[in-house]
Amino acid sequence: MNKKAVLLLAPPLALGAAVLLAMPGQAGAATASSYQATLKALNHSTGSGNVSLQLNGNKATIVENVTGIAATFGGKPYPHVQHIHIGGAGMCPTASADKNGDGVVSTTEGGPAYGPIGATLSTSGDSSPKAATVLTVAPSGASFSYSRTITLDSKTMASLTSGKAVVVVHGLDPATLSKKAQGEKSELVPSLPLAATSPVLCGTLVASQMSQVPGGAAATGGGSTSGIEDEALLLAGGGLLLAAGGALVARRRVSRQS
Repeated sequence: MNKKAVLLLAPPLALGAAVLLAMPGQAGAATASSYQATLKALNHSTGSGNVSLQLNGNKATIVENVTGIAATFGGKPYPHVQHIHIGGAGMCPTASADKNGDGVVSTTEGGPAYGPIGATLSTSGDSSPKAATVLTVAPSGASFSYSRTITLDSKTMASLTSGKAVVVVHGLDPATLSKKAQGEKSELVPSLPLAATSPVLCGTLVASQMSQVPGGAAATGGGSTSGIEDEALLLAGGGLLLAAGGALVARRRVSRQS
């Protein structure tokens, strides 16, 4: 191939390569906007749950399902305060975090693992750490479904995107605790028993495998966002074929003129 053919061939191929590099998931994964956590039992609980978080800017839409935790407190549905904890090790504590030997990992004993509160997953009103122990805005009962969109501050956003944001649900059944623990008061709200504010479920929020087109709706399997990446790849492939075809014709013309 002579120099003229090389010059004619280079621009279309360079353009096609640029298109491929710009495609999401080709040169590098797009920033995750979906996060999930599997809530596992702490402190003798037999409960479980799951959380999904969809991020749009600093707005987080949270959907959560919980089952199998304490049902009543003082004869009423048990209010389970819950939070996104940040700034710790990004994990749930193990039994070794129980430093006073009462058989319970309290909220403060679990602090090094999951960190302080970044946001309160309240049912209404304030979702900042100030609402951390407000029982009237906590979901309640042995099982519940929670859905709300809240605003995250910069510190909570940083922990979330770095994989160190942890969802913790609080509120143990006192009957499952040792006699020593049953007689102790909450270190957060001294007017409440230790069980009321101790963690019952915990899970780290991790980036989901789902992808989302920026500004669009959340991906829901066969919804409107499915197949968008494939269509874009087909368009990019078509552009490359057209570029290659044009280059081939140009090369033939140059060959004839040489």
